[in-house]
Amino acid sequence: MDTQKYLSYFFPFEKPDFFKNGKDSLWNINGDRTMISLAMTFRKEPEAQVMCFMRNYAERYDWLEQTFQDWSFTFLSSFLFYEEDEEMDEDTRDIYRQGMAAFGGIAPNYHIELRERPTIVWDFHSLLLAIQMMFSFMLADETSSLRLCKYCMKAFFAKSDDEDFCTPACEANYERENGS
Repeated sequence: MDTQKYLSYFFPFEKPDFFKNGKDSLWNINGDRTMISLAMTFRKEPEAQVMCFMRNYAERYDWLEQTFQDWSFTFLSSFLFYEEDEEMDEDTRDIYRQGMAAFGGIAPNYHIELRERPTIVWDFHSLLLAIQMMFSFMLADETSSLRLCKYCMKAFFAKSDDEDFCTPACEANYERENGS
């Protein structure tokens, strides 16, 4: 993709002062101490990664909306797979499994640093990958407080192990409709 077209996607407000000649590129950051620090910190990283931290960088709304819908599908699939296990036929189970298998698939890099003790340091090359990894850990963690409200079907963080509703109003509505 042409560099200027790429910049137009991710810098919709004000474009950075950028020069490109073949494979060589240069950001004009004269006098901007923050951007100079950024350039020095990420000098060995790909240009696309450096751009993510620059002023005026923005993701497109339609991309963000689709990403959150995908994550919602992933959460609902994993929740419903176990919640409705007894009522599902094998074809439905396979559809849920395929949906989950399509999630993510890009693993972050990591390395070990010798600190007070050996420590794994994750290298996420994008915010999307970092959030996907955290979301995956939450889905796989048996002690996660991430739940789905029994009434409105919205995701929420439970404050206790026996909490099944996102609000007292949802709990009251559920009890009124189900005669509990």
